[in-house]
Amino acid sequence: MAVTLVIGAQWGDEGKGRIVDFLSRGAHVVARFGGGSNAGHTVRVGDKTYKLRIVPSGVVAGVDHCVIGPGTVVAPGQLVAELDTLEFNGVDTSRVWVSDLAHLILPYHVELDKSAERERGEDALGTTGNGIGPAYVDRVARTGIRAGDLLDMHRARQALFARTHAIRAQGIAINLDVVAAELEEQAERIVPHIRDTVSLIHGELQAGHRVIAEGAQGSLLDVNFGTYPYVTSSVTVAGGALSGLGFGPKDVDYVIGVVKAYQTRVGGGPFPTELADKEGDELRERGAEFGVVTGRPRRCGWLDLVALRYAVQINGITHLAITKLDVLDTFYQISVCTAYEDTGKGSLPFAIARGARPVYDAMPGWLKTTVAARSWEDLPFNAREYLKFIESYVGVPVAYVSVGPERNQIIVRQDAPIGSAARVR
Repeated sequence: MAVTLVIGAQWGDEGKGRIVDFLSRGAHVVARFGGGSNAGHTVRVGDKTYKLRIVPSGVVAGVDHCVIGPGTVVAPGQLVAELDTLEFNGVDTSRVWVSDLAHLILPYHVELDKSAERERGEDALGTTGNGIGPAYVDRVARTGIRAGDLLDMHRARQALFARTHAIRAQGIAINLDVVAAELEEQAERIVPHIRDTVSLIHGELQAGHRVIAEGAQGSLLDVNFGTYPYVTSSVTVAGGALSGLGFGPKDVDYVIGVVKAYQTRVGGGPFPTELADKEGDELRERGAEFGVVTGRPRRCGWLDLVALRYAVQINGITHLAITKLDVLDTFYQISVCTAYEDTGKGSLPFAIARGARPVYDAMPGWLKTTVAARSWEDLPFNAREYLKFIESYVGVPVAYVSVGPERNQIIVRQDAPIGSAARVR
């Protein structure tokens, strides 16, 4: 047994939470490797819906260990609130672990985030304003505070004093006493969850247990490979799991790329296949495309296979999980982007930034409901042809197909990795 990476292959919001929840039944550890509480994952079980922000999606399935890794940034107040909400809903959080190496998001990071967005004016990036970017800036600038520092509040308070003093010089008012008092109160709740997660994960791997590394956001939002500057501040691609959790490439068995059957984006930035018409509205309404964290309506469009093939390349994706296929049930014709016009030279992010125009292939819809399908053969012929077209274009098999929000609405192909274990555990 080894590591399975679950990566978003678009601009986020692909449905990674439901895929991780499903696969968690064949794993002992689910570990979040990057991002912060700006990345919402939705898991639905029966009549309950769990909206997770930083706690790994495996917590609902009851895995042995849920790890918030060294590569994440953690807002203490939001983590406490999330743990409390989960426990109120009967979810055991005693095995949720925060890496002592994870950096903290503090109130001044939120103020810096909002201030930067205001200064950008019309060029605002559309951040969630949760302080994610400034927290990563502090990490790189070596001025951050880590979860492990909460074990020594005297030292943490000294670090707070130094940082707030520097931020006040930028004209942002920060009350050190208030911030310190809040952090000390939050620390009492969080400290029991703080531990050395690197040793934990390697102990589980040595015991032959499976680890699922859960990504946040999507590959096209990666700070290196995404549509810069309209990206997140963390590494969202598969390589980020290694540095964000502390294991090597030899430990990885599979890289599962999660993809919607169409495309969405939140916030600013270019979006070649965006539909500003009735079809886009229909995708949004049928897919309930509103942000988990912000509630913002998502921009919707047809599936972009050029961008997906790029995501397959930069992640080393071995299998695809297609979500929300049922959203396309009512479309008479489905368009798929298979090329760009007017891209010029350079990598895909530059092509998209230059205003690449999509070239579409049209495929017939199936005009039949797929929500009751439980096997590949149950899907309408045209739906299977649509999925086969995706496989052929990007060169990676579709292993899982989601046709609804419930666990039992995920179709597992015969050669899917860890499929049988996910069913029985």
